[in-house]
Formats: sequence, structure tokens, C-alpha cells
Amino acid sequence: MTTYRITAPQNLQSTITLPASKSISNRALIIQALAGGHIMPDNLSDCDDTEVVIEALKHRPATIDIKAAGTAMRFMTAYLSVTEGEHSITGTDRMKHRPIGILVDALRNLGADIDYEEQEGYPPLHIRGQQLPGGRLDVPGSISSQYISALLMVGTAMKQGLELHLTGNIVSRPYIDLTLYLMKQYGADVDWTGVDTITVRPQAYTERPYTVENDWSASSYWYEMMALYEGHDARLNLNGLCDGSQQGDSIVKYIYSLLGIKTSFTQNKKTGFAGVSLIHRFGRVQRLDFDFINCPDLAQTVVVTCCALNIPFHFTGLASLKIKETDRIEALKAELRKVGYLIRSENDSELLWGGETCDPTFLAIDTYEDHRMAMAFAPLAIKFGSVSINHPEVVTKSYPHYWEDLRRAGFTIEETTGQ
Repeated sequence: MTTYRITAPQNLQSTITLPASKSISNRALIIQALAGGHIMPDNLSDCDDTEVVIEALKHRPATIDIKAAGTAMRFMTAYLSVTEGEHSITGTDRMKHRPIGILVDALRNLGADIDYEEQEGYPPLHIRGQQLPGGRLDVPGSISSQYISALLMVGTAMKQGLELHLTGNIVSRPYIDLTLYLMKQYGADVDWTGVDTITVRPQAYTERPYTVENDWSASSYWYEMMALYEGHDARLNLNGLCDGSQQGDSIVKYIYSLLGIKTSFTQNKKTGFAGVSLIHRFGRVQRLDFDFINCPDLAQTVVVTCCALNIPFHFTGLASLKIKETDRIEALKAELRKVGYLIRSENDSELLWGGETCDPTFLAIDTYEDHRMAMAFAPLAIKFGSVSINHPEVVTKSYPHYWEDLRRAGFTIEETTGQ
């Protein structure tokens, strides 16, 4: 087992180029493949999740191993269902325990030929692809937006198109809107046709050059670092972030404005590249209540930040954290205890903290095969001088050069190998 010991610099003055958006990259790849697949999008993410999609689309092997990439499992399941060919799709042991029954049932109702190879409701799957009839479909709006996005993107290839009616409470709506935005960029005739209904007409995508934006989700860890350098003259420039972004996690700039960080948008006159500049501003909230229903991937970062800044919180809308790369709610509770914070959960969808503490052990932080655990906890080196992270290689899932960027910003990283 590899462990990194991260030691923080005295202050933070750096310029970082963030990775390309994984969410946009994976959507663009599926849509481009349905459009013909001759023009690759520019500035694709180099993360594991995107690499497995690229390889699957390029080689179309009989058995596709998407490893730990949940987005790839959902998007490729839908894609393989509407394209000619017979494939099995599988992943890591954790992936085989992540539910996919809702998506499979939805695709079957639209005419797909899918069988479970092992446990009912879970990967691996056997898929016989064909053009689907399509039509009207009711799905719960409370399910992962990735299921909904997967269905929407392949709706253009169905004979009757797709009318998707979302029942109940709709979660992660910004990710659905991001999907619709990208579909329209490639010529799809799709839109909300009611408060809970999306209509995709059977109109083929048109191939076009497309450049992927950089990742607002990845920016959250740098916002966290800025917040933890309280009382310092810290300044950080993050290249590649656009004002008016369709990425739901761009709300990070609002959340951290409540935690004392000012965001200013910049434009490099020579290169034309956009970005943001982060500095401290006066004041921050004494308590933070926030609903993460539309941005659950930011939750770990904000939870760790608030504990380190001694800001009590009540966070809701976290039900999807239970079925991510790990059970992120339980993982946060266990690992924060190591650094002296006792947070609690309610209703499998809420996290609360009123300032309760315990004696810290400062044992190495476990990452549970979850990239966001490693990246959210590493900035605690600023609070405690140093912090140790087990299995730091998990960051390749979404931000492969995270540790290199920390070194570039002045952090010292020492590697140890043990059992």
C-alpha cells in the first residue's frame, strides 16, 4: 500500500490549470459516437473515467471493463443498447455492487435486450444492441441524474424518440440541463416540454468540433485550500474556468463566498483563456446550512472545510452519497474522527455538526477507492501542518495530476510503501 504524507507550505500563491471536465467529456464522447464518431472533442479529460469510455468506443471489445467508472457504466449501457452489436459490460467489485436496475428496467421498457450476468439489478450486463422503438417513459426524478442523462442522450436514436416524464422530486437538475445543452450543441431537437417532462425527437446528431471546458468540480479542492489559509495573503489563479458555465458544480463559487473566498473572473489577453482569481474577503458565515441536492460531488470538500474552520453545519440532499464510489456519508464520519471531528448523519441523506470533537489519532486517511476522499482530505495539511493519505493513486479517476499540482503550489509530498 502506498501512503503520501503531505506537508503544506507557509502560504499559497500559485497558478493552476485544472483538468478538463469529466462530466462534459463523457457526454460529448457518447454524443459524438452517436453522431458518427469521426471528430474527437478537444481538451478531453485524461482521467480514468474518460479513458475507459474512449477505449470502449474505439475498440468495442466483446467484454467492456469500465473499472470503477460509474458514469461510464451508465452511459455505455444506454449507448450499447441502441447500437448494433452484442457486448458484456463489467467493472470492479465495487461496481458490481452499485445498482443499475432502474436504468436497465427503463431501457427494457423502451425495447432494449439486456440480461444480468450475475446478480439481478447489478452489473455485469449482457447487451444485444439494436434500434429501439422508444416512446413515453416514466422514471423517478429522485434517481441518479446519470440514469436520466444516459436515456436522454440515446433518445435521438430511437424510432419514436423519447418522452421522459420525471416523477416526484427531481435531483441534480443542473446535470440534466448540462446534458440537454450538449445535445443541442450537436443538433438534437430536445427540451423541457413541461415542468417534469423532457421530449427528445428522433433527429440524428450532427458531427462538429467541440472543446471541453475545464472542471469546476476539481476547483473545489483549491477553494478549500484558500479557505484554510485564513489570515494569510493567499492568492490563487485557476485556469480554464468559464463564467456562465453549464456545470452544476460551478455553484462552488457561491458556497465558498459564504466561507470567505472572493471569486473574480479573468481573461488572458494573449491567449484568450478564461479563468478565476481567488482571494480572501472580509467575513464568513458562523453556521452553514445547505442543500446539496444539485451538487452532491461538492459535499465532501465542504464538509471537511467547515470542520477545519469550526463552522457548524446542517447539509441535506446527500442520499446519492450512499451509492457513490463508496458510502461517502460513513466514510466522512470515520475519517473525520481521525482528525478529531465528530459529525453525525440522519435519514441516510443529511450530515450535521455542532462543533463536537474527540481526541484525534492522526492515523492516515483511508480513501475507500474514492478519488474525492483523497482530494478533500489532503488540504487538511494546511490546518495540521501535515496529513497522510492511503492509496493516493485513486485521484486518477477524475484528476490525475492532482498531486503534481499540489507540488507546484508548494506542498511537499513524501511517499511511503507498506502493507
